[in-house]
Amino acid sequence: MLDLVSDILTRLTMRGSLYFRTSFTKPWGVAVPAYENVARFHFAQRGSCLVKVAGTEEPILLAQGDLIIIPHGSQHDLYCGHEPENTILPLDTVLERSGYTGSGVLVYGGNEPQSETQLICGHFSFEKRAHHVLIDRLPPYIHLKNYGEAAGKWMESTLRVIGDEAGGQRLGGDLIALKMSEAIFAQAIRSFIESNDATECGLGAFSDLNLQRALGVFHKTPDKAWTVEALAQEAGMSRTGFAVLFQKKMTMTPMQYVTNWRIEIAKKLLTNPANTLTDAAEGAGYASDSAFSRVFKKETGMTPAGFRKESSANRPDL
Repeated sequence: MLDLVSDILTRLTMRGSLYFRTSFTKPWGVAVPAYENVARFHFAQRGSCLVKVAGTEEPILLAQGDLIIIPHGSQHDLYCGHEPENTILPLDTVLERSGYTGSGVLVYGGNEPQSETQLICGHFSFEKRAHHVLIDRLPPYIHLKNYGEAAGKWMESTLRVIGDEAGGQRLGGDLIALKMSEAIFAQAIRSFIESNDATECGLGAFSDLNLQRALGVFHKTPDKAWTVEALAQEAGMSRTGFAVLFQKKMTMTPMQYVTNWRIEIAKKLLTNPANTLTDAAEGAGYASDSAFSRVFKKETGMTPAGFRKESSANRPDL
């Protein structure tokens, strides 16, 4: 059975992609454009650089061994710090000037080889219209210092393997690096929700052992007839104590969380042409099609049939 975080990321259809491994030498700078439904990451395998995320006041120093995740795909600059107004160029311009073809290492910058910065860069895409508070409420960036060592020996080894495999010449190297990067993303999210910052973002239930236990059982059986009392029992708490603590940690009621996740399940079921409206209703835990349709329209602004029609129209041909 999938654990809580794994279930959420799997349901949101997370797909990873490594888009380059770099060898940057001073002076250099890259402006990475914004993308929707995408979380980006950069790992400093060697050397360091500055990262300035749109909407934030100060740049972040990404030191060797650090990992930064930009969960909402915001525009951001990667640069060496030298005359940023002159050295930071759009990503497309950097790719063109470097002659990068999409494989191997992106080599770019000035004539100071002793200043080399090696980054492993990639992104994770999520299914359009897929939402969950775990992703939606993450801050503009997550900076995990000395990530390889802090996350344990297995993570440090994983990062080394990614560095060796990504963009290399050995068969299957990119796929190996990609799958390992997906594990890193899940680990990074877990590290964040276990920190004190999680409560400030309205994600405190994921780090509270009692609330986490209730959420874990709910995610295993979302179609069960859940009530606040039933969730409180799983948490080993009184109904009132559970409801108050959940509201404090998540800034939403337990049943709001239940409804939001059930709607995400229903969306995924509705995108499969083989499923009927009743299949989606039952899979999301609703006893009748009419009750399901009312809640679905209230939460999404669309009827289940309208959502299915729009999803079908936007589905790429296979």
